[in-house]
Amino acid sequence: MIKNKVGRYVPLYVNGIKQVAFKGVDKYKPKGNKASPAISSCTDYPKNGNKLVRNLKEALKFSGLKDGMTISTHHHLRNGDTVTNYLFDVVHSMGIKNITWSPSASFPCHEYLIKYLEDGTIHHIEGSLNGPLGKYASMGKMKGTGVLRSHGGRYQAIQDGEVHIDIAVIAAPTADMFGNANGLYGKSACGGLGFALADSIYADKVIVVTDNLVEFPCTPWQISGNNVDYVVQVDTIGDPAQIVSGTTEITKSPDRLLIAEYVAEFMDVAGILRNGFSFQAGAGGTSLAFIPFLKEKMKQKNIKARFVRGGSTKYLVELLEEGLTEYILDGQTFDLEGVRSMRENPKHIMTSPFTSYNFHGKGNFASMVDAVVLGATEVDINFNANVVTHSDGLLLHGIGGWQNCLYAGCTILAVPSFRDRIPVIVDDVTTLCGPGELIDVVITERGIAINPRRTDLIKKVKNSSLPIRSIKEIQQEVYEICGKPEKPKIDRRKIVAVVKWVDGTLLDSVYKVTE
Repeated sequence: MIKNKVGRYVPLYVNGIKQVAFKGVDKYKPKGNKASPAISSCTDYPKNGNKLVRNLKEALKFSGLKDGMTISTHHHLRNGDTVTNYLFDVVHSMGIKNITWSPSASFPCHEYLIKYLEDGTIHHIEGSLNGPLGKYASMGKMKGTGVLRSHGGRYQAIQDGEVHIDIAVIAAPTADMFGNANGLYGKSACGGLGFALADSIYADKVIVVTDNLVEFPCTPWQISGNNVDYVVQVDTIGDPAQIVSGTTEITKSPDRLLIAEYVAEFMDVAGILRNGFSFQAGAGGTSLAFIPFLKEKMKQKNIKARFVRGGSTKYLVELLEEGLTEYILDGQTFDLEGVRSMRENPKHIMTSPFTSYNFHGKGNFASMVDAVVLGATEVDINFNANVVTHSDGLLLHGIGGWQNCLYAGCTILAVPSFRDRIPVIVDDVTTLCGPGELIDVVITERGIAINPRRTDLIKKVKNSSLPIRSIKEIQQEVYEICGKPEKPKIDRRKIVAVVKWVDGTLLDSVYKVTE
């Protein structure tokens, strides 16, 4: 174990691979070349373009599946994903062991895979550890160490060769026999497939699984058939009711609505709200809630955004269709209106972690966004934040694009001051996911704390009616109501997962929970 630049202890090796400790924001620059799969030849593929095979087992066999390989999947089907569970049923039936599963994210539906973690089919997971899988890992039951990366960090790791994917299995709502695929059509339509892009480019073998096989050409192709080895047709790739809900609803909590109103007012007073500005919001209830408040201000002031970033929802689609933004740059689609809009509107554009978040590229979109509104499980008095564990130490959430978004012009955390009588603002975060120097504003129902580093923002809002307070003031007020939270009961001798920073360095360790 070594201490990194922010004083967190991290291991020198993770799953047998030597690591680089976090050196500070923007301090690590890699050397070398991008990873590259073997050169293929058209002579090895059907001249008629038909890559269909009988079933997934046959595709895995042709792909050379063996013990100890890394298999990847994507999460655009969210909690409706049925392909991943079916995939590991097949892997198990073939007697394969010690697979590293590298999903772009996991969901509660993947609790099904715990039995394959227990019997050794899956050795460990390099991807988000949400819900039941997170709890399982937190109890120290996973054989290997979990590796938690942001969406951009995952692309970086695959691109840089830190993660080598042997076989990528891409669930596609629509595909043709050649392997061209998109998520726009079919009964399992989910919008974009951008999170599978790195997998399709860098994996040794790529299998597309679809429940909507169409005649060649499948257009637009979000995944190019030139990167695909085999195509498998199945009855269903997902449960449409769980892939996207009919609507994604904003919060109805008065406290959280107040936070949302403060966010919109802060953006206005701070001068962020102007013609040609841009913003990003997640699909959480509070993050969504600020959009209608912002929308009214935009209408009143006759302001139009140049682009908005999503996670798209009906609320962003309304901005586009009402002429309040020129473009939606969409990383994933969260509701049916988002799917429809991406399918129909050429100004609703699918993006990928390569364009949006990849830190080892020639720039990305994240730093071009004027403001981003995010959540967090914990924030400390130095503005460091946590999104993967709660104060009890349990892994319950993924990083997603959260870390990457911290590079926006103004990073706003919209959080309640406490949840279930547990303070959100603490002395030190249980798990460090975002360095405080990149977090500009913390907005709660009890006041707004601005990072002292952002003297420009402090100056702009000091004469406003907004409840500007120090972060320690807010913390102390909540402590008086709820009491100081107890330290999590953890065993520091047992690391169950590590948190990577966007550049691939080790930011923090996650320890076994003992109670």
